[in-house]
Amino acid sequence: MSQSQTSHGQASHDQTSQSHETIDYPLAYEGALDAPGEWERLRQQCPVAGVALPSGDHAKLLTRHQDVKGLLSDARFARPTAQDPAARIAPDGVGGSAVTGTSEQYTLPTTGEPHRQWRRQVSKWFTAKRMSALRPGMAATAEGLVDAMVAHGQPADLKAEFGFLLPVYVICDMLGVPADDHHRFSHWSDAMLSITRFTQEEIDRAHTEFVDYMSGHIAAKRAHPAEDLISMLIKDSDGEGTGLTDDELVATSMGLLVAGHETTANMIGKMVAMLLVDRRRWEELLEDPALVRTAVEEALRFDTNLGFGMRRFLTEDVEIDGETLPSGTTVICSQSAANRDASVFEDPDVMDLARSPNPHLIFGAGPHSCLGQALARTELQVALEVLLRKLPTLELAVPADDLDRVEGLLVGGLQRVPVRW
Repeated sequence: MSQSQTSHGQASHDQTSQSHETIDYPLAYEGALDAPGEWERLRQQCPVAGVALPSGDHAKLLTRHQDVKGLLSDARFARPTAQDPAARIAPDGVGGSAVTGTSEQYTLPTTGEPHRQWRRQVSKWFTAKRMSALRPGMAATAEGLVDAMVAHGQPADLKAEFGFLLPVYVICDMLGVPADDHHRFSHWSDAMLSITRFTQEEIDRAHTEFVDYMSGHIAAKRAHPAEDLISMLIKDSDGEGTGLTDDELVATSMGLLVAGHETTANMIGKMVAMLLVDRRRWEELLEDPALVRTAVEEALRFDTNLGFGMRRFLTEDVEIDGETLPSGTTVICSQSAANRDASVFEDPDVMDLARSPNPHLIFGAGPHSCLGQALARTELQVALEVLLRKLPTLELAVPADDLDRVEGLLVGGLQRVPVRW
């Protein structure tokens, strides 16, 4: 631990011990789909809570919708990087680059005009028109995956045989990388997102392999461009104006591959499990398939298993709920807790498949909101539409209590989603 990290951790501990209790984070939960019991108490009594992380360092936790949205929308602050003396998550500072922010060479601008420039270039690909054009191909892929799952027999693991494969095939096609390499991508993604799952040696080896792979892929696209996102970014970078460097192209490719399949794959499994654990929800969609779009938004809001939450490193003093958080504080924004805030959502603990409007914060807010949210929404809608149409009798093959959460990663999910039909 660096001296700056030691000082920050101690300062955070002193401050929290004077004004609030310090609770262990992540918070405890009961079932894999259940909300932590502490959320409501924290929102009511301690909306800026002091938390102790697995590393032993300390941070602040926000659980109210207004506070989470306000901080995530603040352009001054971004996810901690290697240059920030932020609170560490994992014991001994071990963790993947998405956890530690220590990949200095292969990193992207996080604030200011350089960040806005990067977003402008990449967002050209994620237009509503392009997502609409991708939809028929996604549906055909989803139908093929369902057919293969049915042919394989029941019970089946919906996450492994459907939820994981659909988004990985889509993002591989978008990036122009071979979908046959999806097992390698999954391992590399888990390593980048690892808190406690891998040793630092395993993480470093996976990171090197991932960088080498993507560097080779970018070189191949330079020589033989095609109609994919990487080719488009290379073309823009080689043209007039400010483009991406080779290192930024590598970082962009790696980040999109991880974000483009890991979180959506987990969300497909969680969404289906939420709908099947109380099968009246599934029946409601069978009776009215037009609810799919609002049902997807409600599943995103209702999700209690998002993962660690979005982190922000304060580079200047900020006042939240009457408490001044000093520069150097690490803040964790719990979008899932904010999405159960009764001051914003009527009956927040009820899964209302027709809920509208639905201002959930799963994709963040402001200048750092998820670039690929239109893609994720499209994939979730297609996945649900195809499953409802092809497997109307779908049900969980195990009791809800037998579902287990993904552990040791920055993102949340279910280890398996056993189903039958």
